[in-house]
Amino acid sequence: MLRPRLIPCLLVHDHGLVKTVRFAGPKYVGDPINAVRIFNEKAVDEIMVLDIDATRLGREPDFRMIANLATECRMPLSYGGGVRTTEQIERIIGLGVEKVSLSSAAVEDPTLITRAAARVGGQSVVVVIDVKKSGVMRRPEVVTHNATHRTGLDPTSFAREAADRGAGEIVVNSVDRDGTMEGYDLDLIDCLRANLNLPVTVLGGAGTLDHVADLWRAQGIVGAAAGSLFVFKGKYRAVLINYPDKSEKAALLNRSKG
Repeated sequence: MLRPRLIPCLLVHDHGLVKTVRFAGPKYVGDPINAVRIFNEKAVDEIMVLDIDATRLGREPDFRMIANLATECRMPLSYGGGVRTTEQIERIIGLGVEKVSLSSAAVEDPTLITRAAARVGGQSVVVVIDVKKSGVMRRPEVVTHNATHRTGLDPTSFAREAADRGAGEIVVNSVDRDGTMEGYDLDLIDCLRANLNLPVTVLGGAGTLDHVADLWRAQGIVGAAAGSLFVFKGKYRAVLINYPDKSEKAALLNRSKG
């Protein structure tokens, strides 16, 4: 049975854990393995790891890092970054990762989604759609390569295609909200969710648990992913790995129903 999920998203850059603002200015905040160990103790629902260097530099996934993360992780793990072939996807799944995220490769060759789903099952194939609003009308557009490449694709149309091709989940990542801690782009999610019938995870903008409650109140059963929310604390953004405990999460779910 589907339920709302609260998901830390870890960005890896130069082998370290970083946070960005609108996909720029990565700030080092710690070691990914140590962060996973802390999140283990906090019994998080799921964890997402995105290597933001791999595609930009044209290199394949860091399989050694992925193996180390999977060995440490005691919760479902999703990995993305540099994945371009079904062979890589199978290898990553074989290391103990539950889900593999596709982004630019899925845009460049949507048949990869279909081929990946046939090899490892749709439940293990996630398509991450990075969205940036541009132009006078601020129209949302799919972007790739850390938001440096514009594609001209409409996010909703591409999400529908990814679903039709066998993706088991869509992650919608708002570039404009990334790292701002100002709240999720609810209007963007409204449009996309109305046209999809598969699990959706929302990323970009969460700064407080109230933002998560707002998302769940508006959208019901979706994944709420965040980076800054779970690695920073207080108005001065002191680095502190955090996650709500069982009672705090129950109260959060109750607030989302109000």
